[in-house]
Amino acid sequence: MTHIFDKSQLPSRHVSVGPERAPHRSYYYAMGLTEEEIARPFVGIASAGNDSAPCNTMLDHQADIARAGVEAGGGMPRRFNTITVTDGIAMGHQGMKSSLVSREVIADSVELSVRGHCYDALVTFAGCDKSLPGMMMAMLRLNVPSIFVYGGSILPGRYKDKDVTVVDVFEVVGKYAAGSCPLSELEELEKAACPGHGACGGQFTANTMACVAEAIGLSLPNSNMAPAPYTTRDQVAHAAGAQVMELLAQKIRPRDICTREAFENAARVVAATGGSTNAALHLPAMAHEAGIKMDLFDVAETFKTTPYMADLKPGGKYVAKDMYEAGGIYMLMKSLLSEGLLHGNCMTVTGKTLGENIDEITWNPDQKVIYDAKSPITPTGGVVGLRGSLAPDGAIVKVAGMARLQFSGPAQVFDCEEDAFSAVENRKIAEGSVIVIRYEGPKGGPGMREMLSTTAALYGQGMGEKVALITDGRFSGATRGFCIGHVGPEAAAGGPIGLVEDGDIISIDAEKGTIDLEVSEEILAERRKSWTAKTTDYGSGALWRYAQNVGPAYKGAVTHPGAENESHVYADI
Repeated sequence: MTHIFDKSQLPSRHVSVGPERAPHRSYYYAMGLTEEEIARPFVGIASAGNDSAPCNTMLDHQADIARAGVEAGGGMPRRFNTITVTDGIAMGHQGMKSSLVSREVIADSVELSVRGHCYDALVTFAGCDKSLPGMMMAMLRLNVPSIFVYGGSILPGRYKDKDVTVVDVFEVVGKYAAGSCPLSELEELEKAACPGHGACGGQFTANTMACVAEAIGLSLPNSNMAPAPYTTRDQVAHAAGAQVMELLAQKIRPRDICTREAFENAARVVAATGGSTNAALHLPAMAHEAGIKMDLFDVAETFKTTPYMADLKPGGKYVAKDMYEAGGIYMLMKSLLSEGLLHGNCMTVTGKTLGENIDEITWNPDQKVIYDAKSPITPTGGVVGLRGSLAPDGAIVKVAGMARLQFSGPAQVFDCEEDAFSAVENRKIAEGSVIVIRYEGPKGGPGMREMLSTTAALYGQGMGEKVALITDGRFSGATRGFCIGHVGPEAAAGGPIGLVEDGDIISIDAEKGTIDLEVSEEILAERRKSWTAKTTDYGSGALWRYAQNVGPAYKGAVTHPGAENESHVYADI
């Protein structure tokens, strides 16, 4: 339906209505707009499209298709782009310090573009990990009617008659370093693992946050699991453009959708799919934008009572394409809702509640990817929060697919990821040890790097189940094994992880949710007397500025006061 809008109450009146805005309108005429088109609501279409990685290469195409949907609904689309830092390419070197920082830059850049040009609504397109929460944070911050669209996942590669992903390539690096595979096998696999456009196919961070977008109500139902090459992605893009005009007409905004209950729904879906631990960083950050108090412990409480239901990589067998063909995230949510594990009354971008959307879904008993909540893979979720003397501010671990949920051993301590990776490559990691990688937190890194290169290399060497790894940094959603991230307070902030010495016993129990350093308080007090924070190499620029402003990981590693400190909401200007 094409609506007729009164712009007198919309933000775009500031750049398009009245004699005093004649200079502004002259720019729109310069771009070929007519008087009638200038009189329509202006809809920002924010794309994270670029040539940096296959995650992002289809986004501009999809964003341009959304233009037609906006126009069909009576709006005037205005596309603009923002950055991404693609984790698979940034991984394992200093570039990964840019990854989490990019989430804030994306949110800030979208905010500034929308504010500067007075857009009335927003459709956002993202592909790689941090661009998804970055876009949704901007939507919640601005609070104009908005829809999020995921660019879609990559199709699985095929190697030796098996589906493979980029994680297999990271792991074969460890095999090669261990001398257990020839260089020719590594080269063959790297050419086969990623067959085209799209984000990583397993239930890593991008697909986890794509599921979150549907569960929290910011994306159209069953829109995000369709792989990037599928033509259905074009249909989704057009539908999103048209539907955002319906939201504008009905005055439904992101904060009407993303209530406390909606965030709990999102956390449920993360745990039920064995999703990325990074969700425990991004959900609090998104909540912060909406003025909702939520931290890692709140997310972990929801995890505790959530069944693990989706057999997805890295802990399981299947990838996003299989999830989509099995019925998508709404199929999983139908089973969760039937067991009373979702809030069905939450509003969504369809203009209907989550429960009403789910009512339109028919359970598919023939698929093998999604288990019924009554008979799940395991009775509790795939992600667990931890707390103890080593992590008073909490930590997190993905347990999906893990047989062993307790670990105790002597620490092997490294003050950066490079040193740990070198020790792995040179086979200097002792079986039964707890690898500690510190000074990689939000402030200490700065930037809170992911450790996929190190964890994948351990698996490649056959050590993945024989050691544990803890860090005040992060792990990729692709990481598997006993890998605990977000340990807080971080070392740079004086947390206990900064006092650990080689040989100290660390005990972890993912069933009880504990992580403890078996060293007396008296000894730690003595160590603390001689402790000083390490300085970083970043004395200027974006990473320096981030380190000055970023808060703790358990609160989402955010860099500003959030909605709680607002004097106005952009949508009401």
